[in-house]
Amino acid sequence: MENNKANESAVAAKKKLSSQFLRKGITIALFSGLMYGFYSAFLTLGMTKGVWSDWYGINSAGLSAFAITYLLGALGSAVNDTLSAVWAMLYAGVKGKFGDFLRCINTTPGRVMILAALIGGPISSTAYVVGLQMAGSIVIPITALCPAIGAILGRILFKQELNKRIIVGIAICVIASFMIGSTSIGGDAPKGMFMGICIAFIAALGWGFEGCVAGYGTSMIDSEIGITIRQATAGLSNLIILIPILGMMAGSVNISTQLATAAFTSGSAMIWFAASGLCAFVSYMMWYKGNSMCGAALGMACNGTYSFWGPFCCWIVLGVFCGIEGWSLPPIAWVAAVLMIVGILVISMNPLDLFRKKEGN
Repeated sequence: MENNKANESAVAAKKKLSSQFLRKGITIALFSGLMYGFYSAFLTLGMTKGVWSDWYGINSAGLSAFAITYLLGALGSAVNDTLSAVWAMLYAGVKGKFGDFLRCINTTPGRVMILAALIGGPISSTAYVVGLQMAGSIVIPITALCPAIGAILGRILFKQELNKRIIVGIAICVIASFMIGSTSIGGDAPKGMFMGICIAFIAALGWGFEGCVAGYGTSMIDSEIGITIRQATAGLSNLIILIPILGMMAGSVNISTQLATAAFTSGSAMIWFAASGLCAFVSYMMWYKGNSMCGAALGMACNGTYSFWGPFCCWIVLGVFCGIEGWSLPPIAWVAAVLMIVGILVISMNPLDLFRKKEGN
């Protein structure tokens, strides 16, 4: 009899610990979405300062349409990812984990993280920029499909749970993302919209794969080391692979070198890129950690709140504090935010359990 009671107590304690671990993972993943919003705002602000204002100005500093559309977008991402990698390595050094970072690079988990970074970094980021230029802001809700894609991949690759309740919750989050994205749809459709939307699906697929694989990778290594590998890979691959390729497509490799040098030496802009790099580092670290604690489906759904936090943080930073017009949020965005919270609640737990607990008490 006493053994049975002891076993029941042990099972109850284990369930409570698992529940606390899950809730902590959800909180961490939600915080990653908020930090992604601030990263987007500071990055956008940085690309309006210093030499960037000349490049995007009326005279365009003599740059071609291709360079302005694609090369500058990729360069902004590269500067941000590089500074984010610096923040990650500084953090690893302070925590005494820099040696672990170097040792983990050539391990199986390290190679998994490098693969995730190559797909989710330059490939998805470039696809996002190209899709945005070709199809406009409609690509934002398209890329927000990455939680659903990550959940499906998590089920296929790692046999993670994907029951009807989680599917319904993910569907609610995706609908909320489309509601938010619909607020910026209007006017004449840009040329090449269909192709832009197709390219945006590539970004969603890449980010979905990264979230799924990164959650697997960080379950074997420290998430803080994992994000350091991720950011270092993304920054280097952007600078030494993507930017030169786009430079050649723009006419010369030299132009990519010249633009990169000017970008990294533009002090007034680099202040904001340093802020965006820090927020990106924190966001990705929390995303990876959250995924490893609560699974790809739930972690990516919580992180998917960036579809709200992105425009919200841009409104606060760019619209309210910097006085730049065009960043206010319409009522439908606030409705979608509430719907997003409902979707996350449905994914994380059965809402009926709230009432059952009351009845039990």
